[in-house]
This record gives sequence, structure tokens and C-alpha cells, in this order.
Amino acid sequence: MTDNTTRLDHVVLWVRDPVAAAGFYERNLGLEPLRVTEYAAGTVGFPSVRLNDETILDLAPHSMAARMRVVPGAGGGHPVNHVCLALAPHDFDALRARLEEQSVPVSELSYDSYGARGMARRSFYFGDPDGNIIEARHYA
Repeated sequence: MTDNTTRLDHVVLWVRDPVAAAGFYERNLGLEPLRVTEYAAGTVGFPSVRLNDETILDLAPHSMAARMRVVPGAGGGHPVNHVCLALAPHDFDALRARLEEQSVPVSELSYDSYGARGMARRSFYFGDPDGNIIEARHYA
């Protein structure tokens, strides 16, 4: 894409097993795994999963934390409260059903939560195997 407006490029999540984490996000959210083979071969530091054409989640192993001194005093990164993914209504319902089928605990539904596109009609939260909290929502 050649549009240079500000956009979210990526979010880095700390995970115990990046390959397993990529599998979780592929199975449950349908996200495309990236660089998993290269990570397993030791040629890249972490794999990712693609949210859309412009945004990825990097799945960084906890072992990288000690080397992540990008900001003085940051100590390997800052905790993130949660990451929110906006989905189409059908995909939202399908995700919730897949998570429940996989026995992944999900929160109760919330209604009319404010977000980047205004008021989201419905949302819920779930955790990945590494304790990262993900919110799923839809607007229309």
C-alpha cells in the first residue's frame, strides 16, 4: 500500500511457544501464520500472524525479553492490557463458536462499547494460551 497515513503496523505479544501461538491464532481466528518455518529453523527471531494487508501480530518468545532494551529502563517491554480485533458480525459469531468448541473461556457479551469506529454493537474477551487478552467486537 502506498498511502502514508498513520496506521497500526504490528503489536508484539509475549508467548511461551511461538509455533503453538501461531497455531492458536490460525485455528481460532483464521489468521495467516508468517515466518513459522523460518522461526522453527532458527533463521528469524519470531513468527507472526497476519490480521489484514497492513497489520500483523508478532509472537515473540519470552526469551527475547532480556534483549529488548529499545527504551532505556523499559526492562524488556511493557505489559499490554488487551488487543481488540474488529470483525464482521458473521465472523464475530463464528469466532465465539470456535472458541467455545475449543473450550477457550470467553467473557459475557458486552454491548455498545466505544472504540475506534464509534460504538461497537457487541464485544467479548478471551485469552490466548499465553495469557494475552484479546477483545473481539463488531460495529454493524
